Amino acid sequence: TLSVLDEPTRGLHHSAVRRLVTVLERLVRRGDTLLVIEHHPAMIAAADWVIELGPEGGKTGGRVIAEGTPAELAALETPTGRVLAALLARDRGRDKSRRAAKAAR
Repeated sequence: TLSVLDEPTRGLHHSAVRRLVTVLERLVRRGDTLLVIEHHPAMIAAADWVIELGPEGGKTGGRVIAEGTPAELAALETPTGRVLAALLARDRGRDKSRRAAKAAR
């Protein structure tokens, strides 16, 4: 099954975005294919593959300026790459803190 979702996180609270990501990951594990047009960093970070269009919107946009996994884009100096780099670094720090707290128990 191919599903196309256009900005599914629009208007959602952060906790609802996390739940949506979980549901979409379940669909992918089931074998579905998802094409998601999205601006929310958490949704982009959860993607298998990202295609960044730009460099701006409207008449100055619409060109592929980067593509790859979220980690690959995080290494690039593009608008999405910079956001993903910060988000992934924050998540790595959070995971490290959780592991340290668990080990201290």
